[in-house]
Amino acid sequence: MKCAANSAAIERIRVTPQSFPLIHGQIRRVVLSRFPYAVYFREQGTEILVIALRGRQDPRRWKQRT
Repeated sequence: MKCAANSAAIERIRVTPQSFPLIHGQIRRVVLSRFPYAVYFREQGTEILVIALRGRQDPRRWKQRT
């Protein structure tokens, strides 16, 4: 799923990852503006680890990946 909303969200995560709320442990979330999707990620040193790009689903599914 490649679109401008995704690219803008990834750029915002890259530039200011700590501006997004912590939602589970060290996992942060950014909600995409045009779609009912969210990017779940965490900082790992100087890198960003994207855990999931999910729609409205049970959060227990992606929490198993952390």
